[in-house]
Order: sequence, then structure tokens, then C-alpha cells
Amino acid sequence: MELEPIAWGYKLVEGPRTDAEGNLYFTDAMGGGVYLRTTGGTVSTLVEKRKMVGGLALHKDGGFVMTGPNVAHWKDGEVRVLLERDGVNSFNDLHTDAQGRIYVGAIRSSLDDLKAEKIPGQCYRINLDGSVDELYGGIEVSNGIGFSPDGHTLYHVDSTSKGIYAHDIDDDGNVSNRRHIGRAAFERGIPDGMCVDADGNLWAAHVGGRRVVKLSPTGDELDAIAVPAKAVTSVAFGGADMGDMYIVTADNLDDDTKGGTIFRCRPGVTGVPTPLAAV
Repeated sequence: MELEPIAWGYKLVEGPRTDAEGNLYFTDAMGGGVYLRTTGGTVSTLVEKRKMVGGLALHKDGGFVMTGPNVAHWKDGEVRVLLERDGVNSFNDLHTDAQGRIYVGAIRSSLDDLKAEKIPGQCYRINLDGSVDELYGGIEVSNGIGFSPDGHTLYHVDSTSKGIYAHDIDDDGNVSNRRHIGRAAFERGIPDGMCVDADGNLWAAHVGGRRVVKLSPTGDELDAIAVPAKAVTSVAFGGADMGDMYIVTADNLDDDTKGGTIFRCRPGVTGVPTPLAAV
């Protein structure tokens, strides 16, 4: 499969998300900033210097919701804080449900020393009225979040547990039946960002694995896409037919001068559009 590099020169690319026109939003978690790449290939900076932005979601009123030291709605340069919590080093990946509520993971453990004692983080739901509910804890290093196509399963990557927590979720956003899946695929390295295709299979970025791995809804490895990077950090579907896959990294083994790179490919399956945030 051909991987086309479409942007590069960053420290650690995260949070890929496309809009209805096919423009790509992404972040540089270590270098700082939120960026926009148009379908014509022009890249512009939307938010300067903000670090540790691991997740983005477009908002129905315009702009986008971003993570980092807090969760905030950015629109035309104005920032509205939606969630802050003491003791959180950063909020990482996030996702929206069909109603436009936001699900976001918090990292309390140190990212500078992954061997240090773990301080488990939580998953929060930001409701349409702006209220916040803590759904569950016990996530050592929170990463990718996604939903099954029918919206009835919530997936949440816990990197240092080397797997993904799956939960049943009802229409009110309540979770149950937590189980840990996919560990066998990540014996070397750790899972990072993820997305779900229209068939319900999971695609997870594999840091240390130099690939994006395809998993069944129960966590069995089905396939993989080789990526020329040691740190493959996230993955998302996009494009007019949701058949493009955007793979982002913190390095580029084909050309180490490029650094963090965004690759695009066509894996032969389609994704599910991410609902707009409505908080």
C-alpha cells in the first residue's frame, strides 16, 4: 500500500481530524500548535504554541474543541474552557457521540518517565449543557477514544496497559461491561491513537511497532499497515468518501530530516464521520 507524505516538519503530530470539505486539522503535541491543511495542500497555524493537544473535534457552531492543559472550544481566536481538573497533566484524545457530547481522557501519570509510578486518569463526559460527569477511572495513560458504528461500544486506549478498554454504552452515555482487548498485538511497543471503520473494526497506531494495526471489535489482530516511523502516534479516516486514512507520526525513517509526518493512504475500507461537538 502506498503511503503519501502530505505534511512534515513537526515534533509529534497528533489529533488528525477532517471536516466535510476534506480539510485536515492536526496538532503538534510537543512542538505546540493546532494546524489546518487545506485540500490544496496549504498549511496554516490556527493556535500557536499550545502543547499536548492530543485530540480535536469540530464544533457545530464553528471552530473546534481541543485538549491540552484543559479542554476548550476555539472559534475565530476566542477560547472557551469546557473542562479543567486539578492534578491533570493534560487531557489527551477525545471523541464525540451522536448527540454531540464529548468524551475525553485525562492523563495524571508522568509522560517524561513512563517507568514512574502510575497515577490513573479518568474518562469524562462533557454534556450538552456544559456539565461534566466522570464515567470511570483506572486509565494509566489515556490515548485514543472511539465508538462502534452503532454507538453502543466505547473504546479507550490505555497505552501502558498495552491494550484497549471496551465498554457497553447506552443512549444516556452510561457505560458498563468493561473489558480489556487487543493486548497480544502490542507486546512490543504500545497502542496510541485509534479510529473505527464502518465495519466496526479498530485501527490503532502502534508506537514501537512501526505500523497501524487493524483489530476486530474483540481485539483480534486482522491486518496491519507498515509505516516508516518508530513512533506512529494516531490515525483517522477522512476524505470525500471517508476512504482516506491519515496516519501521523513523531519521526520519518525514510527521511529523518522531515521529523513528524502526516501520511495518507487508501486502506480499502471507509470510516464513520465524527459527529460535531454541540457542547
